[in-house]
Amino acid sequence: MRTVWLNGEFLPETEAKVSIFDRALLFGQGVYEVSPVLDGHYCNWSHHAARLERSKTTARIEDDTDWPAVLAELIERNQLTEGRVYLQITGGAPADRDFLSPQPPVPATRFAFTQEARVIDNPVAQSGTRVMLFPEARWKVRSAKTTQLLYAVMAKEAARDAGFDDAWLVEDGVITEQTSANAHIIDSRGVLISHPVDHGVLPGVTRICALQIARYMGLEVEERPFTPEELYAAREAFVSAAGSLVLPVVQVDEKPIGNGGPGVVTAEIRRRYIDLLRAV
Repeated sequence: MRTVWLNGEFLPETEAKVSIFDRALLFGQGVYEVSPVLDGHYCNWSHHAARLERSKTTARIEDDTDWPAVLAELIERNQLTEGRVYLQITGGAPADRDFLSPQPPVPATRFAFTQEARVIDNPVAQSGTRVMLFPEARWKVRSAKTTQLLYAVMAKEAARDAGFDDAWLVEDGVITEQTSANAHIIDSRGVLISHPVDHGVLPGVTRICALQIARYMGLEVEERPFTPEELYAAREAFVSAAGSLVLPVVQVDEKPIGNGGPGVVTAEIRRRYIDLLRAV
């Protein structure tokens, strides 16, 4: 049975319980991070920690947990070699429901768990994903990694119902991101284009590394919005996320991207990123 961590205790997953008055449950006042686990170690913590601090500030949540120690022991207890580790911090559980946070604040609710997954030998890296375009309707502060994920669920469900793997979101005529990943294209010039980090997209940890790798490879990188028309005409397209690293997108709506198969540049960025994660 999997061991989880809740408010300072390592517990069997069946024994971990939170209050019905928890503010993440009632109001979505919760933030989270997901890190890939390779060779028994979580990755990129400095980037995740920085984003977590920004998210906590936005959500008005206070917490000083020593997360590196918690995550390392959790991975060891579950003997996880490859997969993901997830942590969440909420606004806590006051005695009753109220939109306003209690003053003084109640202690944050904190938990973490591991998930086994094929991060390296993910078959999707060889086959690519098929996505559809879907209207953007999430709240405007998407730069905070919060648990307000209902619209992402709705978009993913709509994509599955339509026979696709996921959805890329469109707002004011430009692509923002995938439902739970950053979106990128490589245009006909060989330029990598990625939506800039602002309140409209999540500042992805994997995105940071992917763009660094692309620049090191000699690619020109433009951090700007791009249109569906640019996406359809792109040579390659890919997504980046902590849980899946870098994955090619081979079809959007009913239109193939490039030659309809995973792109060679995308594959090289993924390969170099895996090497980078294993080296640190």
